[in-house]
Amino acid sequence: MKKAGIAGLGCLGISIIAIVIILGAGVLFAFNFNNTAVQYEADAKTAWANVESSYQRRNDLIGNLVQTVQGAADFERGTLTDVIEARAKATSTNIDANNITPEQLAEFQQAQTGLSSALSRLLVTVERYPELKANQNFLELQSQLEGTENRINVARDRFNEKVNIYDVHISKFPGTILAGWFGFEDMPRYQADPGSENAPDVNFEFN
Repeated sequence: MKKAGIAGLGCLGISIIAIVIILGAGVLFAFNFNNTAVQYEADAKTAWANVESSYQRRNDLIGNLVQTVQGAADFERGTLTDVIEARAKATSTNIDANNITPEQLAEFQQAQTGLSSALSRLLVTVERYPELKANQNFLELQSQLEGTENRINVARDRFNEKVNIYDVHISKFPGTILAGWFGFEDMPRYQADPGSENAPDVNFEFN
């Protein structure tokens, strides 16, 4: 009887140890999952800040462009006004990096696309103003705007990459269960505009 009792206690002890090990492993997994998700989410937010910074630089350059164009005699005011209004809308459309939603991202993208369209129309109009095409400040803005458009594309791609890493991490089983417990949610990606395969015309070079 004593041997049976000792054996029973031994089995119980082993079972308790096994349970403790399993629970410990579960807690460790949850701890690592949470810390990694926090890091990936922070990386995505930083990438978004870089996207906004690139767009802000473009808005600043367009502001300088507007000032240059305003100095041209008899320039078409309607076209210039469109750019000014589109720029104001794009500048005022902001996103909270702590709560990026598909709706907010779509609104931001729409505002930036509107500014790109207004800028393209302005540049077509400039064709009729030789003094602007020869303006050194105007030519310098050409180079800076072209470089900024490239930086915007790179920043958006990097944002999508960081979001993808984060989303995959919180979507894989069993992490997807823990994501709900810890409050992690999918982040939207920056979507290409319809017709975006045709790059915006920000070329200031004229014949």
